[in-house]
Amino acid sequence: MAMHSNWNPWHGCIKCSEGCQNCYVYYLDQMRGKKGSDVYKTKTGFKYPLSKDRKGNYKIQSGEMISVCMTSDFFLVEADEWREEAWDIMRQRSDVIFLLLTKRIDRVRDCLPDDWGDGWENVFLNVTCENQSRAEERIPILLELPFRHKGLHCAPLLGPISISKYLDSGQIEQVACGGENYGGSRPCDYDWVKNLREECVSRNITFCFMETGTIFIKDGERYRIKSKQQQNQQALKSGMTYKGKEMHFNLVDGSGNSIPKENLYVPHYREKCDECSFRILCNGCFECGAC
Repeated sequence: MAMHSNWNPWHGCIKCSEGCQNCYVYYLDQMRGKKGSDVYKTKTGFKYPLSKDRKGNYKIQSGEMISVCMTSDFFLVEADEWREEAWDIMRQRSDVIFLLLTKRIDRVRDCLPDDWGDGWENVFLNVTCENQSRAEERIPILLELPFRHKGLHCAPLLGPISISKYLDSGQIEQVACGGENYGGSRPCDYDWVKNLREECVSRNITFCFMETGTIFIKDGERYRIKSKQQQNQQALKSGMTYKGKEMHFNLVDGSGNSIPKENLYVPHYREKCDECSFRILCNGCFECGAC
């Protein structure tokens, strides 16, 4: 995904489950001579969704989807003192979709703002379930929470997972999965991916196979795929990604008025985007030059 689609109001995290063992944030911070467990509020990035261009227009357009805290966890205890200000930014940008991904689903209810009600239309809550035990622990809590949009993130996928009984609730709108990268990567088996996909397809729920991970097992053969680009391309070539029922976010402007569809951001893509497994989840290309 393009960096334009990420908002990190704070950085750093505390490991809390099996999926955290080889955390990419820790790995990348270590390469920079830092500690991934150091949690701090970002100085220049905290109010990013409110930033404007020289003409006074928001840089993030109405209708865009922004991934929040991709280098932390939005519901981290260490971030409690900053969260209300972050909620306020999301409240101000009711025209932008904010995707929250958490392993700390048990803390969510106590961290919601006073005016939450039955949920904000512009917030999409995803919970991580890297194996069956975490799925059984976290998904039931997700289903009880007052959110209008919910999804699952099975990454790093560490074992076979069945989520059929949770998908039958009709609340889960999207499922993403992928293997593990960087030091100590644990294997991801293609059969696990196929089983998850089958459960989603049978219910017309969008499924995205994001990447194979470094160690990928297919038909009993073990493959080592070092390049993230190759992991991404192999995931796409597998044909596992499936576009299910369209998600609809009824976004409103600052006055509470519904925004006409023709006034919402429409993602555009380059030819190279056709080779990316993240496309189905992506905010589109912003000509940043990273490719």
